[in-house]
Amino acid sequence: MYELAALGVAPAGALAWAVRGRSATVFGDSIWRGSRNRRAVALTFDDGPSEATPQLLDLLARHSVPATFFQCGANIERLPAVARAVREAGHEIGNHSYTHPYFCFRSARFMEDDLRRAQDTIERNTGAVPALFRAPFGVRWFGLGGVQRRLGLTGVMWTAIGYDWNRTADEIAGRMCAGVSNGAILCLHDGRELRVKPDIGVTLEAVRRLVPMLLDQGYTLETVSRLCPMT
Repeated sequence: MYELAALGVAPAGALAWAVRGRSATVFGDSIWRGSRNRRAVALTFDDGPSEATPQLLDLLARHSVPATFFQCGANIERLPAVARAVREAGHEIGNHSYTHPYFCFRSARFMEDDLRRAQDTIERNTGAVPALFRAPFGVRWFGLGGVQRRLGLTGVMWTAIGYDWNRTADEIAGRMCAGVSNGAILCLHDGRELRVKPDIGVTLEAVRRLVPMLLDQGYTLETVSRLCPMT
């Protein structure tokens, strides 16, 4: 707990920040935005693939913009062709765990088994070997840093999140535009955890509005790896 005590704040508050603070790196290497020197941002989507992901791919293709999809292994097993379609469309794939669990209070062994299973599932079904990882619910825990190092994964949080599971399309697009700036990483969802046939209509409508708005403001849309090069 030395790192937390060194923060100079109450242990409970320090732990809460370390677990879910967007800029926290206590539990492993993590990024939450790119350089402020370029007018570029990254769109990211969690919890896929889902039955509606192809509709999202069509929206992105209309504007020729890439995105980063943090996929769940269990969803890939259900929809391998959709997972491959994401890769074939030129988008980046990241690891979002296999079972989409909360990692708090879990052992390092549990986290490693789950992430390794997702990593293997992604590679087997899409050919991609993820270098990026987003923790389910944005929750990190003790031991995760070692797991990330062993699997070659860098954590990714976000600059702004759309809360697209419980907001209207107008609210989502407005929230994203309010939180955007050079180097921003924007978090939306093309699935709803491990649900079959999730309703992501509000997300699709928000993206339909958001992408042209970002382009009109002069932003280039990039993958996270392009926005935040690791080397």
